Amino acid sequence: MSAEQRFGRHFSMIALVSILAGTIGNTLPSAAADAGSTEQLQYQVQHSKFGKIGTYTNMVQRAGDMTTVQTTAHFLVTMLGVGLHREDAERTERWRGGRLISFVGITKKNGDTIRIKGEASDTDFVITSPLGTFNAPAMVQPANPWSVRCLNSTTMMRVDTGKIEKVRVTGGANTTVAVAGANIPTRQYEINGATPYKIWFDQNDIPVMFAVDDDSGKITFTLER
Repeated sequence: MSAEQRFGRHFSMIALVSILAGTIGNTLPSAAADAGSTEQLQYQVQHSKFGKIGTYTNMVQRAGDMTTVQTTAHFLVTMLGVGLHREDAERTERWRGGRLISFVGITKKNGDTIRIKGEASDTDFVITSPLGTFNAPAMVQPANPWSVRCLNSTTMMRVDTGKIEKVRVTGGANTTVAVAGANIPTRQYEINGATPYKIWFDQNDIPVMFAVDDDSGKITFTLER
């Protein structure tokens, strides 16, 4: 398997994870934001072998029982000046209460474009992707943990392919992580699916860090101020 193929497989997993709400430290807002609020959330993405490789940003807009999450991702992996993997994505989730009602995503990987669309029906969630059109459970969660409710999910949708995966959540132990030069008290969880990853929530239930391991190395997403 080539280096580009390995990174392509890995960054499919990176697209599983991401962002949430607020700023770091004592300025972090409650996860239960007021109606009509808008928050811009940005993570720096660091690779254990290749250093900084990009950013992942969510814009979370709340109005009454409606929430819109707009996600932008930019990744570029290089070695000795040679590009191994480039990925850019734009995605929009719309939620009513605790249920996903629509999803639109466009992901570009090394020149290839993948389009995903999903719409809620009365009893399930209909996904159209390059894999075909199929039904997912009504309470499916995109793999973009902007809310602590992702810990209640047993079914996740891969946001770059539309594939559905069964997952299992474990953990909850108290620990601390270093974010922006400060040690933040958190609870650590593991979400186990095709590839397991770890996620740390602060005392306000805001994910301040998450990390993925595979054969390419360790990828860490850290919330910026």
